[in-house]
Amino acid sequence: MDCPSIGRNGPFPYVLHHGAVSGVTGSAHEWVIGEQASVLIDCGLFQGRDQGPGGASADNLAIDFDISRIQALVLTHVHIDHVGRLPWLFAEGFSGPIYCSGPSAKLLPIVMEDAFRLGVSRSPSDVEQFLDMLQERLVPLPYDHWHDIELPSGVRTEVRLQRAGHILGSAFVECRWQSRHITVFSGDLGAADAPILPPPSSPAEADVLVIESTYGNRLHQGREERQARLEAMLVRALKDRGTLLIPAFSIGRTQELLYELEDILHRNRQAAMHDFLDWDALPIVLDSPLASRFTDVYRELAPYWEDEARERLVAGRRPLAFGQLLTVDSHEAHLRMVHHLADSARPAVVIAASGMCAGGRIVNYLKAMLEDARHNVLFVGYQAQGTPGRAIQSRGQGARVELEGSQYSIKAAVESISGYSAHGDQADLLAFVEGMTRWPEEIRVVHGDDGAKQEFKRRLASLYARHDKSLNAFCP
Repeated sequence: MDCPSIGRNGPFPYVLHHGAVSGVTGSAHEWVIGEQASVLIDCGLFQGRDQGPGGASADNLAIDFDISRIQALVLTHVHIDHVGRLPWLFAEGFSGPIYCSGPSAKLLPIVMEDAFRLGVSRSPSDVEQFLDMLQERLVPLPYDHWHDIELPSGVRTEVRLQRAGHILGSAFVECRWQSRHITVFSGDLGAADAPILPPPSSPAEADVLVIESTYGNRLHQGREERQARLEAMLVRALKDRGTLLIPAFSIGRTQELLYELEDILHRNRQAAMHDFLDWDALPIVLDSPLASRFTDVYRELAPYWEDEARERLVAGRRPLAFGQLLTVDSHEAHLRMVHHLADSARPAVVIAASGMCAGGRIVNYLKAMLEDARHNVLFVGYQAQGTPGRAIQSRGQGARVELEGSQYSIKAAVESISGYSAHGDQADLLAFVEGMTRWPEEIRVVHGDDGAKQEFKRRLASLYARHDKSLNAFCP
């Protein structure tokens, strides 16, 4: 069942999609409420083979859509595929306010400083100028409060942020026009049983819903099952005195993994893991300066954690700063750690970015260890098409993969645990819709591979049919 094409104009308000429509990255959606008035929801980088409708891609980051009527920007969260094109948006002339949650306002400058240095300029003065510009435009908003946006249209326009449970600070966005029409942008929705953060709740109502579908065709493992699999992976990998490599995004996934690893270590404290290693002696290496900074902010913003996580703090545990956690900061220390773990028989767990193995320190570990069967690679998040992570995950042992221009044989064991995704699964996405008091009559399915979008659209149609409700669902 193919998704129909849609027009680019219609009665106000309407939505234009500038990214995340032919893949899962490059999120950018424009809520148009007048001839000279619109609000942009996210402005993210493309990764892998994903492209925007106007031709933007991972190799062409220039803004490929008209921004003349965009008066404000609302950010759902600070992952790079939702915020990464901000420097190019500024260069195009955007000078409006940038709305986001309070935690996102603390995290965004860290994300963008790193992204600017990698993708635009390493000049200290250029970085400082960009960050100053960013800080001037940031407007932190509390959750669950309507906020008026001043627009030249003269009509009342409001936005409200609600917790999305994806990463710290993440939000879905309710946009209200003339006090009656509501368009909801889901951003990325978290799983119902994810650690650290409370799960998303459903909005009360919507006329139009723009919803992600990353795992619209899959169900995740339950929390107990995935934690048991993670523990089994630790034992399996370390019996051979090798390293368990976990590529992970610096924000969100890394903190969830640390939280789960601390719990495993806590439950097994003073127990023998293997005949040559106690659980208490297993090093957990966080080799990502950026992830370390984000982890510090996560600890600082513990009031935003869910109840279980905060209870652990009260009990004296340190879920994100436990004793066996080793952080690697400098590049020289990173190289020493790579060589040490590759050459020694010391069991260890390494968490490093990037999550899709498209760059970052994880690449050096893979180059040093992928051809050694003692080691294991564990994927805990989505791997976009065209990325080295997708190639390693899909091909597995016995195949070859290209890393930084050279070919490597995959001799390390490769495993995946879907339950640690920061994205909700099909059941979570359907529950988001079903939990509304007034269901949307129009749903636009975005931010997913074609198969995921199509399957989720079919599930939506079935849900509405069971409840005898009318639905216009399509993939832009």
